[in-house]
Amino acid sequence: MKMDADLVARYVRAGVHAGCSEEQMGRLVVASLVLQPRQLAASAAAAACDKEDGPTEVGYGGARGGGKSYWLLAQMGADDCQRHPGLKCLLLRKVGKANIEHFEDLRKVVFRTLSHEFAPSRGVLTFSNGSKIVAGHFQTESDIDSYLGLEYDVIGVEEATTLTRRKYEHIRTCCRSSRRYLSRRWRPRLYSTTNAGGVGHAWYRDRFVVPCQQGKETETRFIPAKVTDNGFCNPEYRTVLERLSGWERRAWLDGDWDIAAGQYFRTFRRNAHVLEDFDDSRAVEWFAALDYGFAHYTVVLLGCKDGDGNVFVVDENAERMVLPEVHARSVKAMLGRHRVPVESLGLRVESEKTRPLQLSDLKRFVAGTDVFSRQSDGTSVAKQYGKFGIHLRPANTERVSGWAEILHRLGDMDRGMAPRLFIHARCGRLLSTLPDLQHDPNRPEDVLKVDCDEQGAGGDDAADALRYLVASRPKRAGFAAG
Repeated sequence: MKMDADLVARYVRAGVHAGCSEEQMGRLVVASLVLQPRQLAASAAAAACDKEDGPTEVGYGGARGGGKSYWLLAQMGADDCQRHPGLKCLLLRKVGKANIEHFEDLRKVVFRTLSHEFAPSRGVLTFSNGSKIVAGHFQTESDIDSYLGLEYDVIGVEEATTLTRRKYEHIRTCCRSSRRYLSRRWRPRLYSTTNAGGVGHAWYRDRFVVPCQQGKETETRFIPAKVTDNGFCNPEYRTVLERLSGWERRAWLDGDWDIAAGQYFRTFRRNAHVLEDFDDSRAVEWFAALDYGFAHYTVVLLGCKDGDGNVFVVDENAERMVLPEVHARSVKAMLGRHRVPVESLGLRVESEKTRPLQLSDLKRFVAGTDVFSRQSDGTSVAKQYGKFGIHLRPANTERVSGWAEILHRLGDMDRGMAPRLFIHARCGRLLSTLPDLQHDPNRPEDVLKVDCDEQGAGGDDAADALRYLVASRPKRAGFAAG
């Protein structure tokens, strides 16, 4: 599309405002490509891959119809390939024939002003400077093995959530480069586009979406996409998405990643249940819960109630392969991050109005019954914690009623039922795993038990701690802790 000088200047300014460089915008102008604001943000993230401390993976996804495929090809071909001669790129998409047809249609639009040749039989597009894009495909995950062992400077994966975490990791091993361009090393990078849902939903969310939501991105950058971000998408398609219901509507229309087919906590809404801040002085009662593991996570959640009976999960400590002595120190440090009014504790301290929260301030500290089981030496995990000042008592471990209590407190925003359970944003493990939990197909009223993987992702440890936290009641008179 031919733009006059004023439009070009405004377009370049918009791109620079989004984080793109003027040189990058110049390449897009030469290619006559007009990227929309969200696409420009994705290209800015791609440019950040050049920095030594920048990302190596850029994810762009969420709802359907957000212009993701167009951006991916434009970024690889009109930006990366044009600025570095001899670049070798791989574009992977599920189902071969559809990929070639889709690639053929897109390249005629995206590269209409760029000199290039395309060999459909081999699926290879070559630019005049020697840079090339190989249009790869996979029908089943085993098809990806044919690319393993090869070297690509850039890899683009469409529909990334159709892959398991393991296969994605295999592809990452191919993203490497020994080339030097303009006297500096090219930093290999992997771009991915996808929709919420699919077999890879959980790992993609953990790898890209959660770090973005928590503001803790290092190796990755994630750009959310909605159909409303794409001004070129026909209105009829949006109407189709609006007619969907359940998790499909939330995923494909809203780009909501806190969903999954078969999701147990379907009423969880990040914008309703997650707090960025909390005033500790609101608490009228403090309590904690522990779910123990060694190879799996040991998770401690710190909670409180306000005067209206709302429950707030305000902090979290989650560690693996840690002995009780080390973990006890971490728990005490977690409590020390919170301050309680001295007056509410019935103490008279002239010099201070607040002091750090202590173990003795907790109305209860509950744990799963496994920590009270006697080991071969006659002791128990609970007694090991007791040596370091953490005196645990058995939690209410009845699963179905515990999950029901969580659901009750989450409310249902879609039906006008306000939540009475809130989780602080610092509780990263709980927030990253709770939305992924599924119904047990053999007992639908229960949550399907699941362990974290080898990398520590996923699992139900934090959710179990939450269940203990909300379902356990204050200590009864005459109860003696073990």
